[in-house]
Amino acid sequence: MARGFAKVPRARRYVLANTTLPAALVDGPPAKPDGDGLVLTDLTIAGATIERIDPPGRRTSLLKLDLDRGMAWPCFVDMHTHIDKGHIWPRRANPDGTFAGALAAVEADRRAHWRGDDVTRRMEFALRAAYAHGTALVRTHLDSAPPQHKITWPAFAEMRERWEGRVDLQGVSLFAIDAFNDDGFAAEIVRTVADHHGVLGAVTFMIDGLDRTLERMMLMAADAGLDLDFHVDETGDPSANALRAIAEAKLSTGFPGRIVVGHCCTLSLHSAAEAAATIERAAEAGLAVVSLPMCNLYLQDRAGGRTPRWRGVTLLHELAAHGVPVAVASDNTRDPFYAYGDLDMLEVFREAVRILHLDHPIASWPAAVTRSPAAIIGRPDRGVIAAGAPADLVLFRARTFTELLARPQSDRTVLRSGTPIDRRLPDYRQLDDLMESAP
Repeated sequence: MARGFAKVPRARRYVLANTTLPAALVDGPPAKPDGDGLVLTDLTIAGATIERIDPPGRRTSLLKLDLDRGMAWPCFVDMHTHIDKGHIWPRRANPDGTFAGALAAVEADRRAHWRGDDVTRRMEFALRAAYAHGTALVRTHLDSAPPQHKITWPAFAEMRERWEGRVDLQGVSLFAIDAFNDDGFAAEIVRTVADHHGVLGAVTFMIDGLDRTLERMMLMAADAGLDLDFHVDETGDPSANALRAIAEAKLSTGFPGRIVVGHCCTLSLHSAAEAAATIERAAEAGLAVVSLPMCNLYLQDRAGGRTPRWRGVTLLHELAAHGVPVAVASDNTRDPFYAYGDLDMLEVFREAVRILHLDHPIASWPAAVTRSPAAIIGRPDRGVIAAGAPADLVLFRARTFTELLARPQSDRTVLRSGTPIDRRLPDYRQLDDLMESAP
């Protein structure tokens, strides 16, 4: 077939025969996986559900689609994005590609343009792309410095309702950690997040009294029944270690909720002994880490006219080896923090494999964009292939990891509730009128 599996049957019950699955994503694989962690199966689809998983060749009277050993993955989970600021690059580019340049450009664009319609239209565009690429669950950080929180959170609530059943959405507040020292703002943002059933989050950096601010934030989050999600050590300054401070605050307060820490870039710049001690505390505190390899590769260690010496990513292998739950995600898309990207989690996985060396063996790492982030953010029903699970699948012609990661897989087929979706991507021209006021 020239374009994926265009002839997926629309029958109520059918079999995806000779389907290759990453065993790490399967509950109860029917056979021992091969050396790459892949297992060949027949998947029986009954309406919106995976009915059963069998070894290939099971005799049945059901209609069969032979995938010829092509892969099937569960729909992706993208647990760290910024869809409120996505796609503003045409009107507010980053002049030098640096982190400081990104901060200044986003602040200027936010003040000038981030009203309700502007935010919702760009969110809608981003979600249409994520859906077409095969993502079913997205957590997005939402710029929440006042007065933006009064605009963006209602816009997010509208998007969550509009996309229910296609892309499930979780929202996280985003503001500089020192803003939480303002009693009025702290109370207001906790109330706003709680009212919108969101997650409390902030950008951490090494301010005076960071430990006290974190402890206060955890106590207020616990009182409100909120989980936490922090941006952490997104810098090339090796003296930064907010990751350790968050772990210590979690242990000292006994915070009962989930805590996600994103980026953690400077961990890879610390001495082996210091990094090991921090990782041990993170594991003891029960933190989960999400790495954003494409954005960090873009921003970190950037200086004009000079080749970067450092990839900017955290110690994902070492964290995982210590039992810390880990994942990778998209982060920013076509905004001053990252000029590229399309919320395509296969692209994220492909680049993560290359940047972080998630291969040789690769077998367990497909979980980093599916079941691991789903479990981290409280949705273990997502990102897994199991009897009784939703028939939300991404089908590839590729039969092996080397075939899968060698090409963009633009001919993939996405099934939602067992039925192929329209995978046409939104045209950038649909945002042109929003960009006409570019400076």
